[in-house]
Amino acid sequence: MADPIKPGTDNQRPGQYHEVGPHGGKVSGGHHATIGSGDRLPPTSKPNNGWKKGK
Repeated sequence: MADPIKPGTDNQRPGQYHEVGPHGGKVSGGHHATIGSGDRLPPTSKPNNGWKKGK
């Protein structure tokens, strides 16, 4: 499993992302984000969480 992408990271592929825990696991009540080309990933609900590209 790939490491979660840190909040604030830019130059990611456009699309849907969902919040994951520090080890890539599901987060209860986690956020979802849609980013466009050149956008940065938004902050997560808790420190050390990250983002994973959805399907």
